[in-house]
Amino acid sequence: MPKMDSKMLYDKDIREPLFEFLENSYGKVRLLEEQVMGQSRADVVMVVPGALYGIEIKSDADTYARLKRQTEDYDLYYDYNLIVVGTSHAAHVEEHVPQWWGIITVEQEGEQTDFYFLRKPSVNPKLDWQHKIEILWRPELAHIQELNRMYAYKQKSKRFVADKIVETVPHDLLAIQVSEELFERDYTKIWETIQAYRKENGQKPRRRKRRRRRKCIAAK
Repeated sequence: MPKMDSKMLYDKDIREPLFEFLENSYGKVRLLEEQVMGQSRADVVMVVPGALYGIEIKSDADTYARLKRQTEDYDLYYDYNLIVVGTSHAAHVEEHVPQWWGIITVEQEGEQTDFYFLRKPSVNPKLDWQHKIEILWRPELAHIQELNRMYAYKQKSKRFVADKIVETVPHDLLAIQVSEELFERDYTKIWETIQAYRKENGQKPRRRKRRRRRKCIAAK
């Protein structure tokens, strides 16, 4: 068990060693930071074959003030959810997250950052596929349509196409295909990918917004 007198940790101290811990624990993974989920953002989304994990980080400097709303959002989007907490939260974190959430505690002694599974995650019973599939870009949805020999619906909205996929493709198969799309996603070509899709399908190109980009962006 972690010691309760460890050094205070901030978000910036946690992320990189956390990613190494997750890779060692889960094998084949892809980690997407600051992923849009409705009106908020997941700190990290971990892609594994056939499933998505939502990960919320609460450093020693954070509070539980927004956590109830955040857990409700995560539960709509991801197959499994994890909260990663500094040792100042370890004693009470179980009171603040649903019982199916996994809990990882983190502490630092000297130069060593250690992670512990206080509780492994179980399947999220509140997952809503209409929300989960929102993580995909329109070209990724189109590829899933091709894989499943679906009608293209090229003039329909992204929402219409996403809902049609959820209605048509068995969810166990769709879970595998969503993960594969995210493993193959190339963030260096996000703008070109979306623009090429719109041109190919007779849609007007979008003007690029002048704003600071985050590492991971959801395409509308």
